[in-house]
Amino acid sequence: MEGASTRGVLSHLSLLEERARGRRGQVPGQQSRVKELRAQVEALRAQRDQLKAEIRTHKNLQKLRAPEDLQRQEEEMDAESESSELWRLMARHSELTDLLQAHRLIGGYDVIKTRQGKGLCFSLPTAYEGVYLETYNLEVDLKPKVRIRGHNIPPFIPLSNLAEQSDLQTGMRAFLDAVSLHLNAFAGRKQQLTLLKEQHKSVEVMESNLLCSILVLMFTVPEGKTPLLCTLAYTDHTRCLPTQVHLDCKDKRLPDSPQWKKSCSLLMEVPVHRALTAMKKTRTIV
Repeated sequence: MEGASTRGVLSHLSLLEERARGRRGQVPGQQSRVKELRAQVEALRAQRDQLKAEIRTHKNLQKLRAPEDLQRQEEEMDAESESSELWRLMARHSELTDLLQAHRLIGGYDVIKTRQGKGLCFSLPTAYEGVYLETYNLEVDLKPKVRIRGHNIPPFIPLSNLAEQSDLQTGMRAFLDAVSLHLNAFAGRKQQLTLLKEQHKSVEVMESNLLCSILVLMFTVPEGKTPLLCTLAYTDHTRCLPTQVHLDCKDKRLPDSPQWKKSCSLLMEVPVHRALTAMKKTRTIV
């Protein structure tokens, strides 16, 4: 009986040993499978993180591109984000530009009260080709009647004549429009002269006046390096373009040539700095 019991125990131990050996033989395969599964998990996690980043980027782009609810977008954006701050500044700049353009289109003028409401001071800005230049100021008395009190407008602008023509008592808007027209025309002629000197070093400015109503230029004609004087007269002081063009050259036939007649027409139709660029391209001048 004891022998049988001993054999039974030995058989059970032998079975356990065989199972243990079998399990040890499976461990390398299981470890390889675990590594494979872990690699898949890491790949899925990386893909998940990438998708989350793409979703966040897409949502931010939708917020920035939407034309409405600008205020709500600004509140939702991160206040400390540099890109968000840049977008807010760009949106504000665009808004102010639109307001300023509308203000100018309706003929608006910036005005403040002076001397406890007894007077008004108007700001008259000037601009040329989208660039704002000088701003002038004009103050008027309101009582006992409307009259010009002070200003920094150039003396060659005929303020007195413009005031008489517009009747300040009833036509202040017409008066301001007329003054602004003269100022912007003057600023445009002056800016053209500045651009001419910057862009066309080969063209010599022989003469100009304070009003920029007379401009005498020295051209060099390619044929024989012939010098030619060109006088631009701006007799209409409300415009930026000349009303007369006169040429003077030793070769008397040159000003009457078809090419120079065409150039004279160009100078009367296009700002002088642009006209000279076109003339250089066609080899009319050096």
